[in-house]
Amino acid sequence: MILDDKTQEKPKIEYPTNWGFKLIGRDKEALLACIKEAMGEKEHLCSLGNASRTGKFRTYNASCTVESEEERNRIFKYFEEHNAVDMVI
Repeated sequence: MILDDKTQEKPKIEYPTNWGFKLIGRDKEALLACIKEAMGEKEHLCSLGNASRTGKFRTYNASCTVESEEERNRIFKYFEEHNAVDMVI
């Protein structure tokens, strides 16, 4: 399926699936702590990403297997509302 501005359908996602989140923030230790809090006992992968040119922002990439859209949205919302996270993609 090709998505563009004329496509109204959401893509069909089969669960469980591996899902990645990119977190952007100012404090890499706080971002890492946020990921650990959100994942709890859930098995996940986490890697430090790039820094902005000025070094003001850092990124972390986190991924895990999500069992449902609800779980995926819950984790995303946790990241989105966390004080250490400036942006989550």
